[in-house]
Amino acid sequence: MGVFCTIVPPHVLDNLARSTDGALSDPARRTLEHDARQRTRRRLTAVAGPPPGAAAARAAADAASDQPRRAVYDARHKDDLPGKKLRAEGGKPVKDASANRAYDGLGATFETYLKAYGRRSIDGEGLPLTASVHYLEGYNNAFWNGEQMVFGDGDGRIFLDFTIPLDVIGHELTHGVTQYSANLDYHGQSGALNESVSDVFGSLIKQYALGQTADQADWLIGAGLLAPGVRGHALRSMKEPGTAYDDPRLGKDPQPGTMAGYVSTSQDEGGVHINSGIPNHAFYLAAAALGGHAWERAGQVWYDTLTGGSLSSSADFAAFAGATVAAATARYGAGEVADAVKSAWSRVGVEPAAGAAAPVPHQQPGEQAQKA
Repeated sequence: MGVFCTIVPPHVLDNLARSTDGALSDPARRTLEHDARQRTRRRLTAVAGPPPGAAAARAAADAASDQPRRAVYDARHKDDLPGKKLRAEGGKPVKDASANRAYDGLGATFETYLKAYGRRSIDGEGLPLTASVHYLEGYNNAFWNGEQMVFGDGDGRIFLDFTIPLDVIGHELTHGVTQYSANLDYHGQSGALNESVSDVFGSLIKQYALGQTADQADWLIGAGLLAPGVRGHALRSMKEPGTAYDDPRLGKDPQPGTMAGYVSTSQDEGGVHINSGIPNHAFYLAAAALGGHAWERAGQVWYDTLTGGSLSSSADFAAFAGATVAAATARYGAGEVADAVKSAWSRVGVEPAAGAAAPVPHQQPGEQAQKA
């Protein structure tokens, strides 16, 4: 069972929990208490890599399939997962809009990983994709629990339904990809990298679905999640970390964009949701410099780094940066891509570690045929 990874960071919920308005503080406090219990439970039972029973699940999924196997359930505001099945693979849309958005988001994530990177589902071997909607009452979060996706409805005052932003779905499912590949430790800089990788691919999944180039993308995580009247655009900005929101109830976005603003804290596993702004910004800078579709060259480098087998689970920013430079050079040679990656890390104040082993590049779909 993997770590417990949520989209809304504890510092945001902490601010809401201190509100004198019970309609804001009560849902936030319940969410915080639930998430703290789940993190403790996962920490005590966590194992590296795939969860127990993964082999059987893969066999049931038909590993060779290029089609997703989705199932969406209604948790009926309870903590009993997965809940009542609402929609299965190939089924028609149902009356529940949350279920349909979750179904479509699972599909968009599957499609991006398959078509852009040749990866079959989260584990690379066709793992079925499960999601539960309407989790608990006024639950202000969404999470990957090591086995499935879970979405709250939000409190309606600060947060809307968590199935609305596609990048939130892609972000959380990417925690599963990380679990099955580099398995980055969820603490300190490796934990910030774990969060950043999910932001990177969450954004790329949205960009892929919309057909956007790097200059057309908004580079926001969770746009559309904040309720009307909240002063903010999203949960995070990869283009301009620290500018996603500035609201008297939420506080001000604390993410730094460079190492000059790195936050040392014991909260949130060492600030994993805060310091992720630094590698997030590095990816944005690399993608912007290269132009075109960000899931292609920049995204391919990050994907190779995550899945290529050379990255330590305890990697810090310098080690990850060095691995991305090695990945860029291994796939594209010395030149534009590697230079853009190096420059991006330099601009955020991270010196790539020297001597990083090059990952084993994965072929994109049709790549061998094109070479032949």
